[in-house]
Amino acid sequence: MPMIDVYATAGTFTDKRGLAVDLATAVMTIEQVPDIPMFRQNTAAFIHDLPTSALSNVDGESNYVRIQVLTNSGALDRSKQLAVVERLTNIAADAADDPSLASRTWVLLTEAPDGGWGLHGHAHTNAELVTAARAQIATLQAGTSADG
Repeated sequence: MPMIDVYATAGTFTDKRGLAVDLATAVMTIEQVPDIPMFRQNTAAFIHDLPTSALSNVDGESNYVRIQVLTNSGALDRSKQLAVVERLTNIAADAADDPSLASRTWVLLTEAPDGGWGLHGHAHTNAELVTAARAQIATLQAGTSADG
């Protein structure tokens, strides 16, 4: 259930909601979690517009994008890390309609420690998240079979 934060100067992205949906969908897909409400409703992206004066590299340039992806501990193995960075970089460049932005996009992968993923007012361990997901899958399957 990643949380994604995107920081860029105002005007970099015109369709912020579309960008947020695309980023959240990409990470959920790469992470390969079940397509259930628990994950769909709790995988989100936040787009932060910054004034040009609030961002700079050493040379004074402010045309960069920073994407930080927070996942629970161990959610992304090495192949998934590579896929997330590549895909999110491309999504950002496409959303900005600027292919050169790919070379100015920083993607940071961060893991919450086990027990450090707060949801519904509770700090969940990875095992608790897996148990909650399995319970929701079982409930959904029971509802489907009862209707079918």
